Amino acid sequence: MDISAFVHALLAQPSYRGQIVHIEHIPPRDAEYSELEQPLGKDLRSYLEKHKLLPLYTHQAEAIDYARRGMNVMVATSSASGKTLCYNIPVMESILTEPASCALYLFPTKALAQDQLRTLRELFDPHLSRGVSTFDGDTPQGERAEVRKSARVVLTNPDMLHIGILPNHQ
Repeated sequence: MDISAFVHALLAQPSYRGQIVHIEHIPPRDAEYSELEQPLGKDLRSYLEKHKLLPLYTHQAEAIDYARRGMNVMVATSSASGKTLCYNIPVMESILTEPASCALYLFPTKALAQDQLRTLRELFDPHLSRGVSTFDGDTPQGERAEVRKSARVVLTNPDMLHIGILPNHQ
């Protein structure tokens, strides 16, 4: 069902009468693309090209440039606008170029962390995603120490922060 049909179906429901007070049709607009201040490394660029994720949208390039400068970044855009690449690209660059680098991804739910883990593994070749693990209530006790010791990227949720999941990376 398309959006127009869905809205029409809602408006036809007596229980929704008076609940929808405004409908606005926003015309589509062309995507805007931008280049990074510093080009991507060859390997990372090839992975992104392979998945047809280049060129980068303007908001992606801007967010990545800020992150590369060590600045805090917040991205608020609509669904399916490529927000995930805004943080995955700088992290994967660091993983590839800085042997001691690591990252902690904090998601509100275990399910979202698992979903993002799948995305990382699909997007980036196995040698890029090696050392990427989830640490949640389902992580077996016997594997937790290994995740803390060797994972370069840990995806978790707030419930697990008290356990001290970060490895001792310098």
